Amino acid sequence: MLEPTLPEAIHSLAHLDLEQLLFPVLIQLAIIIAVARLFAVLARKVGQPSAVGEIIAGLLLGPSLFGWLFPETSAIIFQPHLEGVPQALANAAFPKIFMVLAQLGLIFLLFLIGLEFEFSHLKQHGRSAFAISFMGIALPLALGSALATLIHPYLENGPNGKPVPLVGMALFLAVAMSITAIPILGRMMIELGMNRTRLGAITITAAAIDDAVGWILLATVQAVVRSEFQIVQTLIMIGETIAFGLFVLFVLRPILIRYFNKCLKQNRGELGVTPLAALIVVLMICAITTNAIGIFAIFGAFILGAALSDQVEFRQVVIAKLSDIVTAFFLPVFFTYTGLRTTVGAVDGLTMWLICGAVLATAMLGKLGGCMIAARYSGFSMKESGIIGIMMNTRALMELIVINIGYDLGVIPKSVFAMLVLMAIATTIMTTPIMLRLRYGTEIEAPIRESGFLK
Repeated sequence: MLEPTLPEAIHSLAHLDLEQLLFPVLIQLAIIIAVARLFAVLARKVGQPSAVGEIIAGLLLGPSLFGWLFPETSAIIFQPHLEGVPQALANAAFPKIFMVLAQLGLIFLLFLIGLEFEFSHLKQHGRSAFAISFMGIALPLALGSALATLIHPYLENGPNGKPVPLVGMALFLAVAMSITAIPILGRMMIELGMNRTRLGAITITAAAIDDAVGWILLATVQAVVRSEFQIVQTLIMIGETIAFGLFVLFVLRPILIRYFNKCLKQNRGELGVTPLAALIVVLMICAITTNAIGIFAIFGAFILGAALSDQVEFRQVVIAKLSDIVTAFFLPVFFTYTGLRTTVGAVDGLTMWLICGAVLATAMLGKLGGCMIAARYSGFSMKESGIIGIMMNTRALMELIVINIGYDLGVIPKSVFAMLVLMAIATTIMTTPIMLRLRYGTEIEAPIRESGFLK
C-alpha cells in the first residue's frame, strides 16, 4: 500500500471527525489521571509528595515498563489509529495535544506557587538567596562540563547517527546539572506546609533565579550549537526580562490590586466569573510575554503570582478556585505524559551504569553541595543549610525540557538522556526523606507537623 503524500495526509487530518479524535484522547486522559492519582496516594503513604508518585506513574506507563511488557496494548492506548490518517502523523499529533495541556497546567501551577510564597523574608535575607543561587549555578556548570569531557569517549552516536560533539554535549550537560524543578519543589513545600517559611521563601527565590539564568543559558547554548551565538541578543533577553518584572511590580500590580479588591468587596469576599476571567487573561498575557522574551511562559505566571502574594484575601479566594482542578487534572497530565516519553532501558551495560552513577554523584555534589556551602557561609545553621541544599537539589521533570532540546539537536545521546532522567527522579525522591530528618529544631518542624503530611 502506497504511503499518502503530504497534501493527502494533511487533508485527511483536516477532515477527521472530531469525535474520532476525541475518543482516544478521553481514554488516555482517564487512564493517566486514574493511575497518577493512585500512585500519588501510594507516594503519600510512604512519605513522599504526590508529585513523586505521579512522576513514577508516568515512567511505569511509558516504554520503560508498560510499553515494554505489553507493547501492543500500549500502542493501542497511546498510539491509536485514526481512520484515513497516516500512523506517523497520528503518533506526532497526540503527544502535542497532551503537551499543550501539560504546559497550561504548569502555567497555572507556577502562578499558584508564586501566589503562595511569603517573600517578605527576603528583605532581610535577599543576599543569601542570591549567594545560594550563584553557587547553585556556578559549581554545577563547572562539574557538568568536566564530567562531559570524561565520559564522552564512552558514548554512542547521537540520535542523528553522527558522533556527539564534545563542546555541545558539555554545554548541555552543564545546564542540565544546574536546573532546579520549581513546579515540583513548590508543590512539595506546599504539601509540607513550609511554603510561607523563611527557608521556603529563600529557597524558592534562589531556585527561580537559577532557572531564569538556566533558561537564558539554554537559549545561549542552543545558539552556540547552531553556530549562531550573538551576545547582544542574550543581553537583550536579560534586559527584557528585568523590564517585564519591573512592569509587573510597579505598573500592573497596583492596577490589579485595586480592581480585585473592588470585586471582592462587591461580591462579599467572593471572586465572580468576570474577575476570574480577567485574571486568567492577564495570566496568559504574562505567560505570552515571557515566552516571547525566550525564558518560557511559566516564568511570566510565576512573576505575576509573586507580585500579588501579599494580598491575603485575594490569594485565599484564587487558590480555592484554581488549586483542585490544577492538582487533579493538569498536573497528572504533565508528570505522567512526560514519563511516557522516557526509556530507562537505554542505559545498558556496566560501563553505562557506572557513568550513570557518576552523573548522579556529580549532580548532587554540584547542586546540593554548592548551595549548602553558600547557605552555611550566609549564616544559616548546618541543618538549615542542609535543608536548603537538598531542596535546591530537586531536579524532577523540568530538566527534561533541557535534555529534550539537547537530544533533538543531536548533542545528547539516548543513553545520557536516560541517565539524566534517572538522576532527575533520584534527586527528587531523596528530597523529602532527608528534609524530614533535618527538620528537628528548625523553623520548618512546626509547619510540617501542622500540615498533616506525616499522618
